[in-house]
Amino acid sequence: QQQQQQQQYDDSIYIDEDDDDYPADMRMQKEEEEEQLEEDAPKKPKRTIEEELTFLERISDTRYQVQVGFVPNMKVPAEIIVNSDLQTLLVQELRDTCCIGPYAEAEQSFIPALRQAANVAALPGIVKASLAMPDVHSGYGFCIGNVAAFDMEDPLSVVSPGGVGFDINCGVRLIRTNLTEADLSGDVKEKLAEEMFQKIPVGVGRKGEIKCTEDDLDRLLAEGVDWAVEKGLAWPEDRDHCEENGRMDMADPSFVSKRAKKRGLKQLGTLGAGNHYAEIQIVDEVYDQNAADTMGIGKVGQVCIMIHTGSRGLGHQVATDALTTMERAMSKDKIELNDRQLSCARIGSREGKEYLAGMASAANFAWVNRSCITALTRKVFADMFKRTPEEMEMHLVYDVCHNIAKVEEHSIGGVMKKLLVHRKGSTRAFPPYHPNIPKDYQSIGQPVLIGGTMGTCSYVLVGTVKGMTETFGSTCHGAGRALSRNQSRKKLDHVQVLERLKNDGISIRVASPMLVAEEAPESYKNVTDVIDTCEDAGISRKVVKLRPVAVIKG
Repeated sequence: QQQQQQQQYDDSIYIDEDDDDYPADMRMQKEEEEEQLEEDAPKKPKRTIEEELTFLERISDTRYQVQVGFVPNMKVPAEIIVNSDLQTLLVQELRDTCCIGPYAEAEQSFIPALRQAANVAALPGIVKASLAMPDVHSGYGFCIGNVAAFDMEDPLSVVSPGGVGFDINCGVRLIRTNLTEADLSGDVKEKLAEEMFQKIPVGVGRKGEIKCTEDDLDRLLAEGVDWAVEKGLAWPEDRDHCEENGRMDMADPSFVSKRAKKRGLKQLGTLGAGNHYAEIQIVDEVYDQNAADTMGIGKVGQVCIMIHTGSRGLGHQVATDALTTMERAMSKDKIELNDRQLSCARIGSREGKEYLAGMASAANFAWVNRSCITALTRKVFADMFKRTPEEMEMHLVYDVCHNIAKVEEHSIGGVMKKLLVHRKGSTRAFPPYHPNIPKDYQSIGQPVLIGGTMGTCSYVLVGTVKGMTETFGSTCHGAGRALSRNQSRKKLDHVQVLERLKNDGISIRVASPMLVAEEAPESYKNVTDVIDTCEDAGISRKVVKLRPVAVIKG
């Protein structure tokens, strides 16, 4: 049994989560190649950690700038939105990758987030700055929390799968109800948690209960939530409350490989593992009553359900396939990078267009996946409370993605430009009266859903005008890791973590208990610090805090 759990753990790292770990064979191959390159490369002058930090300048209470010159070929600075405590974590990460004495390059298998953000600032066609949100931590190529925009009119501009992540359109949705915490008293909460755990496939390798043919798959990859509505798996109003209305029109299923489709065919309506979850939550605090009422979540004690998952193995395969293709494209177009994990192609090239079409298809799959889980959740609640989902007002508040690249218009130097905005571990946060947000939210701004760590609070925010001008309408996506998964497993005991959650009154169901330590609150930054930093920086504004009472995880 222990052997089986270990195998399950090994698979889960690389398939299901948006922390952008990558397959073991890719990791080993990359480390071997970089070790050889390091041996062959001429030795460069080295900087001390103190010299490194001279490139880091504090430009406001919540913003640090990594100046051009920190890494080679930077076109723009990198800007990090953090408070003093979060900045200390970033600097420590940089310090930990230095040798004692003269500064050596960061270990080739790990590049700290500050350096990753700077490497992104060296990509062709980038405008303004490489931005990192307060939940920033090291990822694959781009750091998690990175936002980078590329001028669509610049023929040298690139698209990079590392700027989207392996779990394409990993995202969060929130469903409201007219139930209150009192309705979960007695054994109701435990029964609900158990039913959700039984009805929603979770964990590595679990197949979905939603029937999907090959023809269905091609259609949903092209049509997104429209397909789910037609099949009765989503309410017509749901698409109005999804980012992009739950459908990216640039999708073309013909650019999704057979292997990716094979993986996706079995996984529709599944949560997966890693940091994905479904939670029953309670409205705990309301900071903006008008905005909360507009979203229908303005009553303290109100029951909501938050779902966090993405495109599963299909999206992962789309990203993996693209990396191979882009290696060839870079050689053909003579694109030079500071880090090979930033593999990319010109936006206007055949390879760039094909990746965007495949990425959009995977994004559509993710919206349908979350729609299917919503349908299963509505059924569980209906069976439990003997009322229809409509009677319980189980409406979708909003659905946001935080691993995506999209064509948007933004002002650069007072001129409106069409940009390809990469958001990797960051969330779109458009301001009031933006044409791309739902009509009923026009007066308050786009809802932004920020999931906390397992057992901690989550938040609902709204976008701001300042965020639109300073961060391409973007904010954070969660707490952000403070410990690596390996560090978490060494320092934390999963039995103690589960016991602490139980003592806090949180019902928990997990398919892989051994993974719990990796998702413990101690493994992450404090989500409230992250949220407050975003608000202090003016890029998003708090509306509601949600408290978990039941957690369902892979």
